[in-house]
Amino acid sequence: MLKLGVVGYGYWGPNIVRNFANQAGCEVVTVCDKSPKAIAQVRRRHPGVHTTDNPDDVTTSPGIDAVAIVTPVSTHYELAKRALENGKHVFVEKPLTATSAQAEELIELADRKRLTLMVDHTFLFCGAVRKIKELVDDGVLGPLYYYDSMRVNLGLFQHDVNVVWDLAPHDLSIIDYLIGRRPEGVVATGGAHLNGFADVAYITVYFPKNIIAHINVNWLSPVKVRTTLVGGQRKMLVWNDLEPAEKIKVYDKGVEVGTRQGVYDLLMSYRSGDIWAPRVDQTEALELETRYFLECVASQTTPINDGHAGLRVVRMLEAADQSLKRRRDARLRRRTPAVAVLPPVAPAIVGASVEPAPSQFVAA
Repeated sequence: MLKLGVVGYGYWGPNIVRNFANQAGCEVVTVCDKSPKAIAQVRRRHPGVHTTDNPDDVTTSPGIDAVAIVTPVSTHYELAKRALENGKHVFVEKPLTATSAQAEELIELADRKRLTLMVDHTFLFCGAVRKIKELVDDGVLGPLYYYDSMRVNLGLFQHDVNVVWDLAPHDLSIIDYLIGRRPEGVVATGGAHLNGFADVAYITVYFPKNIIAHINVNWLSPVKVRTTLVGGQRKMLVWNDLEPAEKIKVYDKGVEVGTRQGVYDLLMSYRSGDIWAPRVDQTEALELETRYFLECVASQTTPINDGHAGLRVVRMLEAADQSLKRRRDARLRRRTPAVAVLPPVAPAIVGASVEPAPSQFVAA
């Protein structure tokens, strides 16, 4: 019986506690939160669980084997480090840390202590992503061309991170899982309209083999949209995460070039075949993920969403932040009031490498 402590019982914490508490072989023994209201909710929902407002009661307790950290990203490093130093396995909310240097230190510490470090990349365990991964690995889509995602809604506004760090980790972890290649560069544009943090952003990630990924994240959308397109040489698919039944639709559509000369003559044939919706497992992703964490701890198996996976996502987030900050506006100017507007100067959008040097990003 693995004894688990949880730090953080805000927006996502109740889901973490509920799923771990429902797993055979796991006992949630302590939950920590600074909010008296949150503590009252824990006592009402889980009367047998000890509560505290001191994280040390979780991270240093000899009666706790593993710690789940469900707090703001700025606190992840210190809490995870303290837990690992005290011999605890760690399950930490995404993103892993606020910097790649912090992530690297946690990975080294977990390896040295022979402890499991897992990042809560929940979407890797949802039925839709697992089905897409199956289709990619089985070659159903053919060689990948692109991943294009729109993840927008009205709020929830964060006060410590921008929309990139809040919403993009979902898609970046999925991209990392599906493509399985090290990204070559990141370009990001966006804007901050309300509280000084970027609330609208467009991120492009470049991969080898001419694979491109594009993510639109937005806190200022009038509607909630969770739609992703994945294009391959043979087939393409649309994943609508808000669709209650047929979340994935696979399209037997594409473009074929008979000869190389056809490329130059634009003599291409367009293929339009059947559309089908594969069956998608509806089991709650967090139920599968928490069970997987317990299995990895028990078998000493490296998780697919381990510290290294978390580090790769943090590096892409850092690169996107660098690109956002280095953007320079292009201005329109007129010669005289009677002359039409000159063509705009191309904006100097500077991307960022996702390779550390050693722990910093180098402008591309």
